[in-house]
Amino acid sequence: MLIPLRYNIRHLATRWKATGLTAGTFGLVVATFIISMSLAEGIERALTKTGNPLNVIILRQGAQAEGQSQLTREQYHIVRSAPGIAHAPTGEPLAAPEILTLVNRPRNNGKPANVQIRGVEKASYTLRPAVRIVEGRGFRPGMREAIVARAVASRFQGFDLGDRPRLGRGEFTVVGIFDAEGTAYDSEVWADAREVMQEFDRFDYSTAVVRALDLASVDALRDYVARDRRLKLIAQDEVQYYNEQTKAARPVKAFAGFLAMTMSIGACFAGMNTMYGNVANRVREIGTLRILGFTPRAVLTSFLIESVCLALIGGALGCVLALPINGLATGTTNFASFSEILFYFTITPGLMLKGLAFAAFMGLAGGFPPAWSASRQPVLAALREL
Repeated sequence: MLIPLRYNIRHLATRWKATGLTAGTFGLVVATFIISMSLAEGIERALTKTGNPLNVIILRQGAQAEGQSQLTREQYHIVRSAPGIAHAPTGEPLAAPEILTLVNRPRNNGKPANVQIRGVEKASYTLRPAVRIVEGRGFRPGMREAIVARAVASRFQGFDLGDRPRLGRGEFTVVGIFDAEGTAYDSEVWADAREVMQEFDRFDYSTAVVRALDLASVDALRDYVARDRRLKLIAQDEVQYYNEQTKAARPVKAFAGFLAMTMSIGACFAGMNTMYGNVANRVREIGTLRILGFTPRAVLTSFLIESVCLALIGGALGCVLALPINGLATGTTNFASFSEILFYFTITPGLMLKGLAFAAFMGLAGGFPPAWSASRQPVLAALREL
């Protein structure tokens, strides 16, 4: 027979000061865990939502990222005539050669970071419909003009509308601000591909992006590129490519796990101390429960439930404390491209459930020793306290 749950709830309410302090300790640990994990969640979401399943990225063999790739003009012209590529209403293949490079610029706090510059052509807008101008206008081909992601303009110096940042040897005029719906392009500056190549002394493209007719054509394009010995290139669909880029979130996840584990030790000791105090102050109650016929296992289960309830109260508090940072913009280094990737803290219901599960685990770990001690209390010793 189990001890009624209301017994534990009533005791937690009676000792509300100790309950509040211990729950607050658990809450801080859970809030830290959720905030840390929301960083990794934001990075992964920014990258995984970027890909279009019909877009195919053409890269140099062995390249792990666009910035490490190289594509000659001759290779591009072979690729754009491959079978299975969709065509625009004008009859032109939906293909765009692009060039990726980096510039080191100061953030608003004065600390420098790499910003990714993407040289694009007209078809790039069609291939990336998430990118839309929200202020100003698009750049004119053949001109030293650029459009800047809104997140970049808000975090870096010299990228506001009308500014003239130095990109390569010369200055470009920022003529537009764009939004990319939280995708990886929110970390970039776009300009005319030929102007970028000229300013950075580049003679080849980095990659090419093509739109396939359908999913079957994606496989056909991949096979075509792999078989053509003139190319020595590889083709990946965008979804696969950006899924592989999520390794940028691994260091953040590892740090979050280490931080949470370190702090959880302190939280477990706090819970353990509180529960030991409960056991010491409730010897009479424990003896009474044993006299009434409750077994040591029932006492053990009751105290464990009480410890987990205490931890879950703290876990719920931690979820509430973490919620205000949801949607805030921040950035970290993408170790695949060595540029700063901008993203948003993302707290999902699943992440909050993980936080509550983590709290329950801490409650079990911290509550078991005192619960075991309570279940082992001799009945005769308890009777002497009556």
